[in-house]
Amino acid sequence: MKCTIHVYLINELYSQEFADEFHNGNATEDNKEFDWEDELSISSDVISTEESSDASYKLEGENGNGDYFYADIPNMRLVKIKSSDAPDVFVGASETMIDTLCIEKLNNEILVSIYLKDNEPYANPTPGIYIASKEFPKDLI
Repeated sequence: MKCTIHVYLINELYSQEFADEFHNGNATEDNKEFDWEDELSISSDVISTEESSDASYKLEGENGNGDYFYADIPNMRLVKIKSSDAPDVFVGASETMIDTLCIEKLNNEILVSIYLKDNEPYANPTPGIYIASKEFPKDLI
């Protein structure tokens, strides 16, 4: 199955009432519903998704000096995307950032939509992962 992930940063200043009254219910340049949107597509054949609340995300890699790092990030809401022909992929965010997370299956496609609150500073260390700044490991900053 095909899988597409949409991540939206909600604009807390957006007014649906204003949009309804003056713009036929549509957002405008001065009244944006979202500050930004990311779209990711999984190119492998997805067989399932699994949502986990209050999970840990394993952040690992190499820093600019070539040193290996590893950190376990708690309090995450993650979606594990399993494919028949590729390693598992994780997308998600810190629990404190998430407004809504939806997984829909339509025909031969899985749509994952993540709506983030815009009142929390965050880091985006890898595509599809959003970590609240207060939960990001201080030794990696």
